[in-house]
Amino acid sequence: MDWTSLSNSVIVKEIGKRLKEYRLKKRLNQQYLAEQAGVSLFTVTKIESGKPVSISMLLRVMRVLRLLDNFELLLPEIGPSPIEMLKLKGKKPKRIRNKKTE
Repeated sequence: MDWTSLSNSVIVKEIGKRLKEYRLKKRLNQQYLAEQAGVSLFTVTKIESGKPVSISMLLRVMRVLRLLDNFELLLPEIGPSPIEMLKLKGKKPKRIRNKKTE
């Protein structure tokens, strides 16, 4: 799926659809998921119907569904570039100094 070509509302709906599929695959009802996540049944319903919710609420639901490991794919850690690695020769910078401008 080409996520960049989709509108935000379409992406939110797709996320809701997929979370519902995961919930059903794990044989959980909405009420149980809401209780375990510490959110309201209304919040779970909103998520699954593609309505926007806070990231905090989404994370709670994803934690119960055991999907948080997937965030590593969404936002991988940024490592040094090959050129930076050559400059550092294995050393990590301790701080960045501001360059003086005249």
